[in-house]
Amino acid sequence: MKFRRKPRETVDINLASLIDVVFILLLFFVVTTTFTRETQLRVDLPEAVSGSPAEDQTKALDIAISADGVFSVNNQILPKSDLASLMDALQKASNGDTNRPLSISADGKTQHQSVVTAMDAAGKLGFSHLRMTTIEAAPPAP
Repeated sequence: MKFRRKPRETVDINLASLIDVVFILLLFFVVTTTFTRETQLRVDLPEAVSGSPAEDQTKALDIAISADGVFSVNNQILPKSDLASLMDALQKASNGDTNRPLSISADGKTQHQSVVTAMDAAGKLGFSHLRMTTIEAAPPAP
């Protein structure tokens, strides 16, 4: 008895759905990637053992203070390193919104007076969400 064989169908792989999946993965990785913020001032942050990571950096203002006491607000170096120019720069950068988080990144060798000046400017303008930026200290050797 001889059976009839069905003619073989050609098998095609539909790549359209595979391309869609790859494109969605690419978008996912682009959106979830975090980039490091580079400042124009070279700041070696002090170390701290305790602390918590920052939550939302999208609207945050950043004051960077170099070891020489030079201020920059959101990577814009200020021509003068005094309280009045720092307050003007903070007012312009925040557009009057004092609810935005403000972080102070001071070099580990910065004089305390420069950090106090930055905190004083933030306090006079009414900023209440203030954080100091540090790097995590290495654990002590046994």
